[in-house]
Amino acid sequence: MSFEAIIIGGNFAGLSAAMQLARARRRVLLVDAGAPRNRFSEASHGFLGQDGQTPAAIMREGKRQLSLYPTITIRQGKVVRAQSDGDAFIIGTEDGGEERAARIVLATGVSDTLPELSGLKERWGRSALHCPYCHGFEVIGGKLGVLANHPHSAHSAMMIPDWGATTFTQALFEPEEEQLVKLTARGVRIERSPIVELLGDNPKLEAVRLADGRVLPLDAVFVAPKTSMASPVAEQLGCVFDDGPFGPVIRTGENKETTIKGVFAAGDAASAMHNATLASASGVLAGVHCHQSLVMQSVA
Repeated sequence: MSFEAIIIGGNFAGLSAAMQLARARRRVLLVDAGAPRNRFSEASHGFLGQDGQTPAAIMREGKRQLSLYPTITIRQGKVVRAQSDGDAFIIGTEDGGEERAARIVLATGVSDTLPELSGLKERWGRSALHCPYCHGFEVIGGKLGVLANHPHSAHSAMMIPDWGATTFTQALFEPEEEQLVKLTARGVRIERSPIVELLGDNPKLEAVRLADGRVLPLDAVFVAPKTSMASPVAEQLGCVFDDGPFGPVIRTGENKETTIKGVFAAGDAASAMHNATLASASGVLAGVHCHQSLVMQSVA
């Protein structure tokens, strides 16, 4: 085999996994489709040492640093199939290429499905946001809204007042009595007429139109998208999934190994909590444990 490990995905998790294996002098292929989930964001925030950098710049520098290690090969391409073959794995790329390795690290990420709402998609990652820890400071003090499209929306609405005045706009989920008391205590204003349109000079948000015709001034709206696997390879390999709060999550142990021996997973595809630092940290764990499994195999 030309490679001992293949990493599928070149965002924060995949690059972090590759770095650990590169420093252990293992022969690694990293295949990156070049369509990261965070491509819609202007900057990555809360990532120590990288705060305010664009995701593309962080990934570009990560790949540059990885390229200095002689055992790493980085290829642009999309992995469309993967299968086990005895004690190894075979992956196939969209251009017809095929590679084989003893280990696989899945850093394939997730895809977001946003509510069907006029003006939302165009503002995604700019003024329509998913995480106050990632983007809240940039809209601090503004008029902020939470689109209640998910059972966890009430929890989000209780967090947001630390960044600004919050309106919890009801669409699908009515808060329970206990949640209602807590929301009121946090100063959250509840609008039960759902948002039907986002208004303003795109990608800026200035207001939202409600179903009853009123226009409500807002500077940013937080919304939880539904997530799905961005790649079919985890399912093709037979990995077991858990039901996460927003979509399926690849099941892993503490060592980031999936239910398929020799296959590790990291990043948003393998975690219910989505954050640049967490993705990078899980990639480190996946890379370290992938390396250790190769070591143990060699002395078995």
